[in-house]
Amino acid sequence: ESDAGKGIPSSMRCAAWQNLCGGRFLMESYPGKFVELDKHPGDPRWVDDIRKDLHRQFPQHEMFAKDHGHGQEDLFRILKAYSVLNPAVGYCQGQAPIAAVLLMHMPAEQAFWCLVAVCDKYLRGYYSPGLDAVQLDGEILFALLKRVAPSAHRHLKKQRVDPIMYMTEWFMCAYSRTLPWATVLRVWDVFLCEGVKVLFKVALVLLRGVLGGGDVGKRYPAMFETLEALRSLPEPLVQEEYLVTQLVQLDITSHDMMKEHQRQIAKRRLAQLSKVKT
Repeated sequence: ESDAGKGIPSSMRCAAWQNLCGGRFLMESYPGKFVELDKHPGDPRWVDDIRKDLHRQFPQHEMFAKDHGHGQEDLFRILKAYSVLNPAVGYCQGQAPIAAVLLMHMPAEQAFWCLVAVCDKYLRGYYSPGLDAVQLDGEILFALLKRVAPSAHRHLKKQRVDPIMYMTEWFMCAYSRTLPWATVLRVWDVFLCEGVKVLFKVALVLLRGVLGGGDVGKRYPAMFETLEALRSLPEPLVQEEYLVTQLVQLDITSHDMMKEHQRQIAKRRLAQLSKVKT
């Protein structure tokens, strides 16, 4: 396991994140590529969608507060460049907060290549139409929850709360819209170091923290209350030191996740086969 759980000093995040995710390697491998993509007008469909989303990204942050300010313009440039580089995916709303967090730490060209690395390596398939990859990871998360917090698993199963209802924004935005800022940075330090399993571990800590314990059915008697509780997470649970300590201590390995991934894929295949037979 990495030492990233101890946190990366803020003065070093720009360089550390680029090296950890592989953004620097990509930038050095394709010199001049960002400038070329930046000049491209882009697909009007994606360009319109990107423009609509610019003012929604961290509007309290001085960098993004002004319409047509340099922060919003750089954000537009890197999201448009990604949609040109990868037209099969184009643009998806979940990419905007990821790009914004990166831009807060580094210039546009570096942020662009880190966005490419995060979208194509860490969150592969998350932004493709149909949310299929997110749905599969939701099933894996739910299976892991049974091991980590059986009472939370029982409660969600009983109320028929589908993982997609609460984990979509968590995973697609890598918690940048969910956790306090200091916690987001610490989670990203570990996420860029160790990969997607960190998103699962954070989700398991949050679900156990909110829905663990024997009286969960009394506290949240209906689906609405349960989802509301997962939207308004208690402050002590999301405090950076507490959450990161829980995250590091959680006993879920990459091997466990790989096994569960294979199990869920097999389960899906069986379900498809039985559909074909009927």
